[in-house]
Amino acid sequence: MTQATLKVTLVKSVIGTKADHRATVRGLGLRKLNHTRELPDTPEVRGMIRKVGYLLKVEK
Repeated sequence: MTQATLKVTLVKSVIGTKADHRATVRGLGLRKLNHTRELPDTPEVRGMIRKVGYLLKVEK
């Protein structure tokens, strides 16, 4: 059984954002603009995405 994943891409710069938002983006494993990661669909990851959703593009 495979676990569902989310494809997360950083589409806006973290320059000028709060320090905890920058840390959340780093925690998701995103380093620079247009960097994409496939992350497991867990409540923890969804919470992080919700916090900085204005910087991200998320696909199932």
